[in-house]
Formats: sequence, structure tokens, C-alpha cells
Amino acid sequence: MAADTLIMIPAFNEARRLAEVLTAIGRVAPEADVLVVDDGSGDGTAEVARGQGVNVVVHPFNLGYGAALQTGYRFAERAGYRHLIQLDADGQHDPASIATVLVPLAAGADLVLGSRFRSAESYSPPWTRRIGIRLFSRLASLAVGQRLTDVTTGFQGLSPALVRLHAESRSFPADYPDANMIVRAARAGLVIQEVPVAMRANPEGGTLHVGLRPVLYVLKMLLAVLLEASRFRRSRRG
Repeated sequence: MAADTLIMIPAFNEARRLAEVLTAIGRVAPEADVLVVDDGSGDGTAEVARGQGVNVVVHPFNLGYGAALQTGYRFAERAGYRHLIQLDADGQHDPASIATVLVPLAAGADLVLGSRFRSAESYSPPWTRRIGIRLFSRLASLAVGQRLTDVTTGFQGLSPALVRLHAESRSFPADYPDANMIVRAARAGLVIQEVPVAMRANPEGGTLHVGLRPVLYVLKMLLAVLLEASRFRRSRRG
């Protein structure tokens, strides 16, 4: 793992699990730099990260998952990293798969999606979530003209070109940058690949799947994907 690789972790109230994730990353990618973006946590997440000796950026209050990602992209762009790999702080993404994501990235891909559906080692999400993932994957696949199986994955690798696109965007979503951003990358003419990665179930679930959040997420993401797809079609005609 070259020193020009940054592993970026957006985190919100993940103090209890973060140390284990960072320790695992240190074992499999000892030469990579690590950045934790603490999105306004109230449980000492930033202190845990600093205790592990990694780079830390702290939002003064919670801005949203997408805002945390964009902060990481801006950090990576300023520092000039050749490769950026992002994964979640809750332990669902197995750091052992970092090398799998890095291979196509180093070979010239701009966006590498870590798919849980291409790996026999990954858990099977609840059927309601599988339906949503397959719906958005189908829509994104049709939009970009390429088969994709897991467009909601947070385990991704990004090239400098894509990092720059996201870092400088004035319309990067603060909450749910999922399938819509994949379509945007394709619209920019960037190369997308998908690789199998190991993912684990989150025993505590997640705030996204509580109350009306799943419904709001589906509606908002559906509109966002359709909007990006329509822009993609117009840019092709142009």
C-alpha cells in the first residue's frame, strides 16, 4: 500500500467501534494515511481517532453523511493523494477488502464500487433493503449503460479526477450521495468498476431504517437518480 493512498472514514457517534476499525486498517494498510471526518459527534469519536494517531477533521455540528464525505474529498484534493478509499466507521466494511478496491483504482478506474452482492463472504441484508438496492442498481445500470449490483455501497475507491469533481461540486448532497453520484460520475466520462468486498451486518441496525426514514430515502433517491439520468441523456445528445 503506497503512502499516496488516503483511507477516509466519515463518522458520527462511532466512538465504541472506531478503534477496532482503525486497528484493522493499520494491520492491512500500514503505509496508507487515514482520515476520520467526525461529523459533529457527541460521544468522543474524535478523541478515539486522535488516540489512534490518524488525521482528524471535526465538523462543529452534524451536517450529514454526504457533507462528511465532501470534507474528506476536499482534504484529499488539497493533499494531492493519488488514491482515496472510503469506508464506514461502524465495522460493516471489512478492511481486508481494501486491497481489492485498490487494484482497479491503481489500474486506471475512477470509481471502484465495493459490492456485497459479488462476495460470498458478505451478509445478506433484510429483504426490504435488498429491494431498494436492486431498484436503484437497476436504474443506475440503465442510466450508465453498465451492470452494477450495489450502488448504495459506502465502500468505494476514487481517483483524483472523481475526488476533484466531488470536492468542487456545489450540488453534492449533504445527506444521501448514493446511486445519483454514480450516475454523475458516468456523466463526467469517468470509468466505473465494481469488485466483490466483504461486509458484515450492523448488529445495532442504523438510523436510516427507523420510522419514515426509509420511505423518505427511497423517494428522495429515486428523484435524484432520475434527475442525474436525465442530465446524462441530455449531455449525450449534446
